[in-house]
Amino acid sequence: MYWSELAWLIPIFPLIAFVIVGFLGNKLFKKAEGGGYVAIAMAAISCFISLMVAYEILSGGYPGEVFRQSLLWINVPGQDISFTFNMGIYIDTLAALMLIVVSFISTLVVIYSVGYMHEEGEKKRRYYAVISLFIGVMLGLVLASNYLQMFIFWELVGLCSYLLIGFWYTKPSAASAAKKAFLVTRVGDIMLMLGLFIFFVGFGGNLDYEHIFNFNFEDFVGGNSMLTLGTFFIFGGAVGKSAQFPLHDWLPDAMEGPTTVSALIHAATMVKAGVYLVARSYPVMVETPDTMLIVAIVGGITALMAATMALNNPNIKRVLAYSTISQLGYMFLALGTGGYFFAMTQEVNAGYTSGMFHLMNHAFFKALLFLSAGAVIHAVHTEDMRLMGGLSKKLKITSLVMLIGCISIAGIPPLSGFWSKDEILASVWETGAENPIFYLLYIMGILTAFMTAFYMFRLWFMTFKGEPRDHHAYDHAHEAPKVMWVPLAILAILAFGSGFALFMGFGEAIIPGIEGWHPHAEDAVGILTTIFSEWQTYLSIIAAVVGIYLAYLMYMKKSINPDVFVATPARKKVYDFLLARYGFTAGYDWIGLKVVYGMSLVVDWFDRKVIDGIVNGFASITVRLGNVLRKGQTGFVQTYAGVVLAGVSLIVILLFLLGGLI
Repeated sequence: MYWSELAWLIPIFPLIAFVIVGFLGNKLFKKAEGGGYVAIAMAAISCFISLMVAYEILSGGYPGEVFRQSLLWINVPGQDISFTFNMGIYIDTLAALMLIVVSFISTLVVIYSVGYMHEEGEKKRRYYAVISLFIGVMLGLVLASNYLQMFIFWELVGLCSYLLIGFWYTKPSAASAAKKAFLVTRVGDIMLMLGLFIFFVGFGGNLDYEHIFNFNFEDFVGGNSMLTLGTFFIFGGAVGKSAQFPLHDWLPDAMEGPTTVSALIHAATMVKAGVYLVARSYPVMVETPDTMLIVAIVGGITALMAATMALNNPNIKRVLAYSTISQLGYMFLALGTGGYFFAMTQEVNAGYTSGMFHLMNHAFFKALLFLSAGAVIHAVHTEDMRLMGGLSKKLKITSLVMLIGCISIAGIPPLSGFWSKDEILASVWETGAENPIFYLLYIMGILTAFMTAFYMFRLWFMTFKGEPRDHHAYDHAHEAPKVMWVPLAILAILAFGSGFALFMGFGEAIIPGIEGWHPHAEDAVGILTTIFSEWQTYLSIIAAVVGIYLAYLMYMKKSINPDVFVATPARKKVYDFLLARYGFTAGYDWIGLKVVYGMSLVVDWFDRKVIDGIVNGFASITVRLGNVLRKGQTGFVQTYAGVVLAGVSLIVILLFLLGGLI
């Protein structure tokens, strides 16, 4: 028996935890952290099976390296086209990678939650129930064998996100943020649904991955133009879920939820669903180079724009949120680059591999950064970095592991972030030979690397170095309990070392199922030689070092006064413009108030005046006609007899005139 045959159990155990914790009441778990231990146990079992399945697939232990299991759900035969919907499991190397990331980080976050959510009282049961539901449906999304099944789980993770962002629903800001996230991501979901409609018709009524990936694309109904439109809408779904430009503004507000939610859903797993969707659809995407170019451009714009918004934000969680948006942009830039290069040349560069490599590395170091921020907030009870400072003396473990996360995301070798980011930038530069716009995207990527290093070390210096700026908070600060810092230590090890997977065959293992996709295999020495013989490598390192040094001069040594950025009215306007998120928040509000609400008023008028008017008009005519006819109801037999006689006489006359009765 193979472990892959037990893969159906992977989402089942977290869902069992959801049922047990959610429906068996507070009394049963009053002394068990509101059901936290049940959630941990079920997540850990699911994680163990996931790791065994992933190892089996990635090591080639399963014949064919792709596990398929499905059962017929709906079959509608027809003359011209037949509809077939299956429910099943599809595990290739991509799904195996996602299983590792989602299950492992989910387990660590649930363990961490026992300490972080300890003071939440009876609300803990709701928290552990919903987070268990999320883990189950996210794993279901990864294991899905077709687009329809994936879309069902896609919507469910959005529901869980809404429930967890609004966990503290009595706070107006949390309730508003939950609604905003739900509505903005619905825009992307509608685009995804349109893309699936096009796929459904174009691929002959079958949305199974295996059917689509082995399809002869010349037979696609509607031709390549319709296929391009379909892949564009599929990418639109990814834009919403992964908070890419222009649907990115919901993610910073989503920080209103607990920090554990931010770490799990809005950094390491759910927001990666969009990246996973594009990577999963790669065999189709590479047939449409225009879509791949759009993916790369949107990723590059998002990476740079989000990095600029993190430069001056005072909120520790929002800085990390902007960082997440920016790093997700890097991943889309990589995927778009790799797909475009293959579509143009039928050759393979590092785009696809580096994008998925960065997905894994980012999941580890960003979960570490968010959970470290949670430990800081747990200690000082504020998210404002202007009220922190000097905390490395009180939070020694937290400051150390967060430093590792900052170095990793900044792209300093040999930590994990360097290897994947360098591969992304190298692939973008290489693709510039096919389209000069990629040279511009490369410059944007380098600028993003500089700003990432700056704002992350600005965060670290403001939080942990210098003198305390709020002595009351500083005096009461304390290191996180063991149940919180142990997951941090594990993630710190991964943030340091996960990049070495590059030398263990990552590039040859994580590949899309595309005919002719043959990555260039190199040993560890060859990879190192290639990386450190290119000038682009040193440029990205220099950009990161300069960013760190500038943050050091401004926030540690203080030889440069940060107030220089608001010293003139023009600089102050730029500063405020960045704090205002380029006006996107106001723009969303304007669209909501003027466009959506205006359309609602028009629809309301049409409903009341036209639809209701037609219905009420028929009712009024009926009533008036009834009022006329009721006058004939006199109650006298003589009158009724006369009417009957007149009616019979009229019928006889008509029969005589028209029917020839006589």
